[in-house]
Amino acid sequence: MIPIADPHEVRAHLVAAARAGTALSYGTLLEHLGYRFSRPKMRALCAMLGEIDRAAAANGEPELAVLVVRASDGIPGQGWWVAGGGRDRGYDGPWEGPEAARFIASVQAETFAYWQSRSGTDAARPPH
Repeated sequence: MIPIADPHEVRAHLVAAARAGTALSYGTLLEHLGYRFSRPKMRALCAMLGEIDRAAAANGEPELAVLVVRASDGIPGQGWWVAGGGRDRGYDGPWEGPEAARFIASVQAETFAYWQSRSGTDAARPPH
């Protein structure tokens, strides 16, 4: 499969969002990458997000994929949950609704805090 974009570019968008304390919808991130939203593009993006998070974890960084959410409710899609996004943190609640939104807000807050406490040069550093 050909990557949808350069992983370093996707990471840079996510780190910028984390520093700004905001999540990005799938459509917004795809637009930043020069694409219109489509299910195939979203699936390709999600595969890349998994790779970006694996590299981040290896560097002791918090996940970034949690910042990519559905525009309708501000919660990551099924792929994030299936990949272990909640389970890996001991969450076994619903994937939608107020309980899920509170859980996602807490995970996102950790990512925001981490990147807001780092210098600007850290964002450009690709994960090893």
